Amino acid sequence: MIRFSHGAATSVGRVRQVNEDRFLAVPPLFAVADGMGGHGSGDVASSIAIEDMAACAALRPLFTEAVLTALEHANRHIIERHSETRMGTTVTGLAGLETAGGDHLMVFNIGDSRVYRLAGHRLEQLTVDHSEVQELVLAGVITREQARTHPRRNVVTRALGSESGMLPDHWLLPAISGDRYLICSDGLFSELPDEAILPLLAAGAPQQAAEALVAAACDAGGHDNVTVIVVDIDADDDSADETTLPREALPLGKQPGEGW
Repeated sequence: MIRFSHGAATSVGRVRQVNEDRFLAVPPLFAVADGMGGHGSGDVASSIAIEDMAACAALRPLFTEAVLTALEHANRHIIERHSETRMGTTVTGLAGLETAGGDHLMVFNIGDSRVYRLAGHRLEQLTVDHSEVQELVLAGVITREQARTHPRRNVVTRALGSESGMLPDHWLLPAISGDRYLICSDGLFSELPDEAILPLLAAGAPQQAAEALVAAACDAGGHDNVTVIVVDIDADDDSADETTLPREALPLGKQPGEGW
């Protein structure tokens, strides 16, 4: 059985008037949604997504298809709420799955919010942004660092709320004791580079780390809403079979170097 310790924090930032981010932190399911479309629409879209994910969190056992179905339901419900103003949201997160072969972790993503893993002293981004600048990075046109300040960095290529954009990625990973996961909206990494995120994420209990990361993003400018969930893993030794689920698991249906 996987045991989770977690902390979460969110802020409107120092520029925006409304916090359009929403989050869910109910073990074994953790998710961050970053709404798009302006006041009265983006916050509605992210709220709908988290409500549908919350219903999924109550399922036992939790399994891959249930998480993907919850995302499909959220997409449909957001589309049904479309009025004169289009709205949408990113959703990214982490789920603890109970399977016949043992307990594993599922990372899922649609949009440009992110999931990172801290293992030892190494910080690794697990999700791949669905954004125009990420496509430029993959094509070698700009660097990862240039993407942080690119004028089109906020243009996403997939999101909930679009008939053609509902294509989430998901990965299955082993649950390894001592690993720490970071789930966040783009308000964090648009303000802080990885080398600034790492020491803050590594220090203290999950709640302390979450609050420190949000505070640092606000101090660095706070140009956007920022939401952070920090999750620590405490897994039984046999909860995941690493011979079939290597630490460097690939997104299902993708191979290295393919476009997104």
